[in-house]
Amino acid sequence: MGLEQESPQHTERSTEKVSALAPSRSIWSGSITIGLVNVPVKLYSMVYDKGVSFHFLHKTDGQPIKYVKMCTKEDKIIPWNEVVRGYEIAKNEYIIFEKQELDVVRPESDKRIRISKFVDYFSVDPIYFDRTYALLPDKSKDAYSLLLNALQRTNKAGAGRITLRTKEYPALLHTYKGALVLTTLRYVYDVVDPQDFEALHKLVAPQKAELDLAVKIVSDLSGDFDITEFQDTYKQHIQELVNKKIKGEKITVEKPLEAEAKGLMVALRETLKQLEQK
Repeated sequence: MGLEQESPQHTERSTEKVSALAPSRSIWSGSITIGLVNVPVKLYSMVYDKGVSFHFLHKTDGQPIKYVKMCTKEDKIIPWNEVVRGYEIAKNEYIIFEKQELDVVRPESDKRIRISKFVDYFSVDPIYFDRTYALLPDKSKDAYSLLLNALQRTNKAGAGRITLRTKEYPALLHTYKGALVLTTLRYVYDVVDPQDFEALHKLVAPQKAELDLAVKIVSDLSGDFDITEFQDTYKQHIQELVNKKIKGEKITVEKPLEAEAKGLMVALRETLKQLEQK
């Protein structure tokens, strides 16, 4: 019997809200086009990196370091109105483009999310997923609602393309928690095939006893995936250090103990023993 996979629009859990705050401003507006059908939408950021962020400061006075645009030939700061785009055709040899010249070749997807076909969401390898955005209705809520419900009923996703800033992306239009969302995709030539690594061609088959123990460990540790179980411990530790610094407490630097090296079979047996004791 095959595994039944839940479609993206049915993954909502009844837990307390821990997600990021919704942005108030859109980053793109245009239309989803399917044949002659147009669905006006606005695109909003939906994924944020909430990791630790540091500023670079001048050590002697604690002031921020400013990054400027320098001309490598004249060794002087260049104002924005003297900056142009250059395409390198040889080392230190460039073809210069004006903005107006590049605007001429901007793709049609600059203002449209052109859907070319509908696919099974789970047929897309997650390795190609890039970034996900929320799509909200713009002017026509009826068209938006119709498309949303059609995708929910058919469990399909729209494959197409969109241009954000100066780059055109393959994209997947799908549903998530009662909304239309768009996930940009990487091109096939942007992803390395792991079989191109020579080391994978030199793998040897494991011993049966080792494999049996490994399979038992995997089985004992199996369960449902819950993203809320994972916390950024590095961020938490940095916040603890910040609080100590604010209070004027001294930070004691302790070198972590190195884990004892164990043979593979010994490590497997001890891991299984620990699981059985829980």
